[in-house]
Amino acid sequence: MTPTPLERFADGVWLKREDVHELGAFKWRGAEAVLDARRPDVVVTASTGNHGAATAWAAKRAGVRAVVFVPEGASATKTALIEANGAELRQAGADVDEAKEAAREFADRRRWFFFEDGAEPAQFEGYEAIGREILEQLERAPGTVVIPVGNGALAIGVGRGVGAGPLRVGVVPAAAPVMWESWEAGAALVSGSAATFADGLAVRVAIPVAVEELPRSVDRLVLVTERELAEGVAAYRDAGIRVEGAAAAPLAALQKLCGELPAPVVLIVTGRNIDDDLYARVLATAAN
Repeated sequence: MTPTPLERFADGVWLKREDVHELGAFKWRGAEAVLDARRPDVVVTASTGNHGAATAWAAKRAGVRAVVFVPEGASATKTALIEANGAELRQAGADVDEAKEAAREFADRRRWFFFEDGAEPAQFEGYEAIGREILEQLERAPGTVVIPVGNGALAIGVGRGVGAGPLRVGVVPAAAPVMWESWEAGAALVSGSAATFADGLAVRVAIPVAVEELPRSVDRLVLVTERELAEGVAAYRDAGIRVEGAAAAPLAALQKLCGELPAPVVLIVTGRNIDDDLYARVLATAAN
């Protein structure tokens, strides 16, 4: 496994560039680890896009049939990646959690393996490698590592990988707050909203194992608004880096906290797969 690069972004700020992988996102690490552990003949999953593309990619490499459910209106950029990697694509439901229900039922009827993104222990282990790479690549120990939180799997893995030394900060969209609400309640909850343009973080139903594991791997959660996310996308654009909404969350948190985080700070840049029209609208929002 070739490490993704760690690049200096600003004084005391570094970027872990998961977006430079051929799939444009970090999800391949978890998908590959799960299929290696489970070794199914067929894998069924649900996704807003990046996880589905990663599952398709890992399945193709392993010679496994993949069926990926996405919500209606899912990103065209991401669904094209799913199909380009050989998976059967199905649309179901208004959001990823409804797509997940359809995918689980489909897999159960056929007794096929259902890969629930965020619920597989091997997935957490796959993401631990990101944290270990940070420790190996940085010139000195990080003061803070900032990680987007959708279903929580990435934050759990990276948090485990870097260990308890740095401050480990998870970032949740205020418009898709279920992981924040679950963190506060100490139990997996269902939220009434997942209306963020950061589709990789648009989770409405928390996964119990992730809610249980997250406090062991993350020290603090931060909420960011849609405007703050848009400003993060624009700030990366100004630095010559195209990112999707989820990838902008750590930079949005850094800008919001204004020097509160111990340096050096490492931001996880999770992915670049954003549709052109959405990217234009997000940049326009940031500019107004």
